[in-house]
Amino acid sequence: MIEPAARPPRAASAVRGGRAAHPFLRYALRRVITSLLLVIGVTLVTFVLTNLVPGDPVAAALGQRAAEDPAIAARFRAEYGLDQPLVVQYFTYLGNLLHGNLGVSTLTHNPVASDLAQALPATLEIAIGAIVLSVIIGVVLGTVAAYRRGKVTDHVLRVVSLAGLSVPTFWLALVLYYVFYYQLHIAPGSGRLSSDFNAPPTITGLYTIDSLFAGQLDTFLDAVSHLFLPVLVLTLYTVGLLTRFVRTAVLEILDQDYARAARAKGLPTRTVVWSYVLRGASIPILTVVGLAFGSLLSGTVLVESVFAWPGIGSYAYQAASHLDLPGVMGVGLLIGVMYLLVNLIVDLLYGLLDPRVRLAS
Repeated sequence: MIEPAARPPRAASAVRGGRAAHPFLRYALRRVITSLLLVIGVTLVTFVLTNLVPGDPVAAALGQRAAEDPAIAARFRAEYGLDQPLVVQYFTYLGNLLHGNLGVSTLTHNPVASDLAQALPATLEIAIGAIVLSVIIGVVLGTVAAYRRGKVTDHVLRVVSLAGLSVPTFWLALVLYYVFYYQLHIAPGSGRLSSDFNAPPTITGLYTIDSLFAGQLDTFLDAVSHLFLPVLVLTLYTVGLLTRFVRTAVLEILDQDYARAARAKGLPTRTVVWSYVLRGASIPILTVVGLAFGSLLSGTVLVESVFAWPGIGSYAYQAASHLDLPGVMGVGLLIGVMYLLVNLIVDLLYGLLDPRVRLAS
């Protein structure tokens, strides 16, 4: 008698009650919760480090003579909560953060959140432009260098990328400003817009996008011309980093068996590059792109100073030089949150591109 075929075992996901039905959702949820916990850590680190800075905020805000008056100093400390213990100040700070209150700047006397809302779009405009150009150019040059390994093209690209990493950004900014603005007169001066133009109606805070929404083509072209030099400086540095990293990542994939098999089949080079090589190298490339973008957001102080760009870097410098504690903490918190947000996006892209990442976590 023929016995009935054994029933296949139930899927592991069914045995666990469907808990594994959506592994990416569980993976994303864990990453979001981890990021939220890290935000709390960022607030603590920012608060502690800011308050460890030597100096008297009363003297920095009011001057030494006013700070020597006990009544004035006491009134200032009571107004900004500096007369409370640090523990009380921290929990007060956390409570204010939950309501979107980052404090009042002792330098501008405006809410810090308002100051950052004006400065952040300026930094984002040059950072986004620089990272987009850097990714396009860096991936192309890095892939070409890997395919031309050991040849003249490879050596030239490696030297160029090393030069981009080695040249100080502030020196490069000064040189480009002198050449393109002072000597050749083909680039505008400092700032985000020429004095003949008014800022477009605020939608995103990015002048290029807002001017297009408003239908102001002349304002758009002027904003793009002002973006040219600062974006070029940041792109030249970031391209050097990405080119070297992409070259290394692509070389590792080219040595894999599946890449060799794809080439042995006689597939077109474009198909091998896009469907096999760059897809396999996407995870490490995403990592360095995320780090590079975070670095652009937080490391534009010198470039913004050279081009008088009213972004986060300029605001951070002014707040630190005048010991504006609410401003310094606001910038530190904003940069920390931006880094965490970039890393969260990169982690989510990991899970989408590589199922092994979301299943193993």
